Amino acid sequence: QVQLVESGGGLVQPGGSLKLSCTVSGTNAFSLYTMDWYRQAPGSQRELVASILAATIIKYSDSVRGRFTISKDMSKKTVFLQMNNLKPEDTATYYCNAHRPPDYNYWGQGTQVTVSS
Repeated sequence: QVQLVESGGGLVQPGGSLKLSCTVSGTNAFSLYTMDWYRQAPGSQRELVASILAATIIKYSDSVRGRFTISKDMSKKTVFLQMNNLKPEDTATYYCNAHRPPDYNYWGQGTQVTVSS
């Protein structure tokens, strides 16, 4: 069974940085998965923040482009989200998602990021 475990969340001051990790287990097909980071703030819909399939297939939402960087370590079956210049509006629960055709779709349990002074 495929499992995703996130880590790296926490409390940080505005302008600070955090690096989230999501490690995948239970599959030998990690390279075939598109890995996404979503976030959800209280009272808001879950939004896609960043997505990576390969080094040249990367997407960011407008709200984080230039501040966040998504990357993949194939040997560790881990995807990272480096978050710099954090803002209070980045406060949310961040979720890792793995999906590939035809209908494989898995979620992590989420990690809380709070940006506050």
